[in-house]
Amino acid sequence: MPDTEQLPEGWEKRTSRSTGLSYYLNIHTKESQWDQPTEPAKKASSGGGNGSGDGLDEVQCLHLLVKHKGSRRPSSWREENITRTKEEAQMLLEVYRNKIINEEATFDELARSYSDCSSAKRGGDLGKFGRGDMQAAFEKAAFALNVGQMSGIVDTDSGLHIILRKA
Repeated sequence: MPDTEQLPEGWEKRTSRSTGLSYYLNIHTKESQWDQPTEPAKKASSGGGNGSGDGLDEVQCLHLLVKHKGSRRPSSWREENITRTKEEAQMLLEVYRNKIINEEATFDELARSYSDCSSAKRGGDLGKFGRGDMQAAFEKAAFALNVGQMSGIVDTDSGLHIILRKA
């Protein structure tokens, strides 16, 4: 059957260059999601960020990424061929998260040493990013955090993350 699905107004179907999977883009806000939309796309809000997350246009976060063999690209600057399981990646992140909570290490220190993302050299700092710039699960978690708050473990196609909102 040809791909002629009717999308609600304001949505486009796109194909991810990294995974080959289809995703949906809100043409007004540039937000993307994996699930097929069922309602017309919301328009971009013109209000500035108020801390509630509703009108927030961008955030700045640090993250610590632990890839596993099921990640979309199971290699990094640290390891050419990542063979750990998703469960092992999750255990590692729980250890890192507890070290941060118990003030045994800083987020920056752990990200520099253990993150599988190239942002490790910046202590995991991704800089400022807007809606639609990151994978949906990562974006949802990042925009839900208050400044200074750390996420639980966030699962994306890239691997498992913990996120610390800076601004």
